[in-house]
Amino acid sequence: MQKIEPTAPRSTDSRANQKLRTRTAILQAAAELMRTGREITMPAVAKAALVSEATAYRYFPDLATLLREAMTGQWPTPAEALAPVADSSDPVERVAAATEHLLRTVLAYQGATRAMIAATMTQPATTDARPALRVGLIDHALAPLADTLGAADPAALAQLRNDLMVVISAEALFTLTDLCRMPPEDAIASAVHTATTLTRAALREHAERDRP
Repeated sequence: MQKIEPTAPRSTDSRANQKLRTRTAILQAAAELMRTGREITMPAVAKAALVSEATAYRYFPDLATLLREAMTGQWPTPAEALAPVADSSDPVERVAAATEHLLRTVLAYQGATRAMIAATMTQPATTDARPALRVGLIDHALAPLADTLGAADPAALAQLRNDLMVVISAEALFTLTDLCRMPPEDAIASAVHTATTLTRAALREHAERDRP
């Protein structure tokens, strides 16, 4: 019987499948390391994926690119995250929930969060690589104000949103834990206090302006 040699397309398919398996292994290794909360580096990911560091860099040009893709699908939507206050129309309560959720997520994934910040901080053009979870959470938390403060004073709502962006952030949490040496629970409580204080102040100013 004549021996049938493999065709070129099969060889091509085999290489493509191997590349896909390697890429998937690197992403899975990154996701698993992220969940530990520990420091994450490209050499560590490569070791966990059983590939060389050079191979990891062939698939992902830098750590930020790898982390961004590995983070995809890891987080709940803003609506899911704020489900415990879904029936509340109180912006203060909703902002408190958003702040606590984000900062607890940052703590759980702080190794990856710190790596992402470090990778993008000195290259502002790459900031879009960061998932920016706070944006969706803040917008969802402030949704009840769209027809009140937002309709009466859009600039005031925009200012509140910007103020909260400063507070509901990994950078704010790390400032409190790293520079102020606060325990994580105290740091989260401090951020929640600041975020809710800002929200109450904006609502109070709006109410005072509306008084006859």
